[in-house]
Amino acid sequence: MKNTLVKFIFITGGVVSSLGKGLASASLGALLQARGYKVKLRKLDPYLNVDPGTMSPYQHGECFVTDDGAETDLDLGHYERFTGVPAKKSDNITTGKIYSNVISKERRGDYLGATIQVIPHVTDAIKDYILSDINDEDFVLCEIGGTVGDIESLPFIEAIRQLGNELGLSQTCFLHVTLLPYIKTAGELKTKPTQHSVKELQGMGIQPDILLCRTENVIPNDQKSKIALFCNLKSESVIEALDASSIYEVPISYHKQGLDYEVCKHFKLNILKKPNLSRWKRINEIQKSSDGNVIIGIVGKYTTMIDAYKSLLEAINHGGLANNVKVTIKWIDSQDLENNNQNLSNIFKNVNGIIVPGGFGERGSEGKINAIKLSRINKIPFFGICFGMQMAVIEFARNVLNLKDASSSEFGKNKLPLIGLLTEWQSKNGLVKRNENSNLGGTMRLGAYDCKLLDNSFVKSIYKKKIISERHRHRYEVNNKFASDFKKNGMIFSGMSPDNTLPEIFEIRDHPWFIGVQFHPELKSKPFDPHPLFSSFINASLKQSRLL
Repeated sequence: MKNTLVKFIFITGGVVSSLGKGLASASLGALLQARGYKVKLRKLDPYLNVDPGTMSPYQHGECFVTDDGAETDLDLGHYERFTGVPAKKSDNITTGKIYSNVISKERRGDYLGATIQVIPHVTDAIKDYILSDINDEDFVLCEIGGTVGDIESLPFIEAIRQLGNELGLSQTCFLHVTLLPYIKTAGELKTKPTQHSVKELQGMGIQPDILLCRTENVIPNDQKSKIALFCNLKSESVIEALDASSIYEVPISYHKQGLDYEVCKHFKLNILKKPNLSRWKRINEIQKSSDGNVIIGIVGKYTTMIDAYKSLLEAINHGGLANNVKVTIKWIDSQDLENNNQNLSNIFKNVNGIIVPGGFGERGSEGKINAIKLSRINKIPFFGICFGMQMAVIEFARNVLNLKDASSSEFGKNKLPLIGLLTEWQSKNGLVKRNENSNLGGTMRLGAYDCKLLDNSFVKSIYKKKIISERHRHRYEVNNKFASDFKKNGMIFSGMSPDNTLPEIFEIRDHPWFIGVQFHPELKSKPFDPHPLFSSFINASLKQSRLL
């Protein structure tokens, strides 16, 4: 039954980007959850792309994928990891998606000849999205991407202003995240950037109810009072957001500063009830008491943009939590390995486990293949994900089966395309078809698909299940015509699609830990529920570290 009294919290940001609005939203969602409330989190992105699916990882970072097949902003990964609530297509809205829908309706004549304008047509469409697909949630947290004052975000700011008026104070709260820079030469925090940001927001008709001030230093009480005075709110509504050593310390830190208390007070809810933060305390205790250190080498081509691997990094850390060890990441640019075979041993010296993650395109692929060969021959635990699995299949075909022409059709025409474009597959909604001329955006095999595990396989012993469901994002698949040859030489496809047509997982049995998966297991890992593959991989890498 739809909850007509659902409360909306709108999170905006000012001064500069990258203040951590996504992490703030996820942490607040976790705190409200810890108080017993049901939450939903959403991201409203101002860019004109329909979704981030075709955006370069260098510009946008990771593209997070939901169970229902949406390519979304990476902040939805934070939301899922902190609350455990699966994100949906309806939880990430972009200007491109809004305008596409508005223009489609105009072309159909749905507006009955009206002149289409930003107000009311675009803002109404944004409001419809915000209010859609809500059931029994107590809170819906909506993060507005970008920075207040950006021309791109104006329609979203106007839409939430209108909702504030329509729903009233009892159902809406405006949380504004700002920066309090510390000027070293002056020896003090400066409040003026925050004042200007709030003034900008007020000029758009929104008075923030709570300020979350990102800072490297403790905010003195007189500074809080000054901010409150000039920003038209109470000093207790100015919340200090100090930098944390781990993102999983943030919910506890924000609770200590009274963030969830102020939100509950704003909505006139029970402020005496204490949140149950035991899971977050336990995670932080494990981090602080970690026994040992594991070095994991990530061989990729986006290594200068760490956000391109955000979910992967967190899943690796979760594997560390499961094994009570600290994980150190060694970034290795795959292009550096392409013509450097003689120095590979030096590059991977002291590395206890190797991951080749997902990616697109030929650039750096030979370097990944070289790294995979080294891990296979030297018995270093190896984890290939999506593209990493495909490169491992090619490496095995070339160097074990002696199929020297083995390659991928993703790299152009070749004599032996062991990896080929997937032109049709069975989804929960029926048969999906496409070809090489299909649009890039949204035409991959996206979202959750079932996979059946081979009896007596290593992966089945890890999952402890016969059927698993994992999230996919790819256009190319392994051609299993050589499956029997692979099996004879020690590589088996231990996970297949339910119709036995698509290889999902392979493993090499004569190896401490050598597994490739076509899906992205990192997308479903959580700090309080580490993904079993990452837990097992870190455990194998830990054993490797003790052998060195």
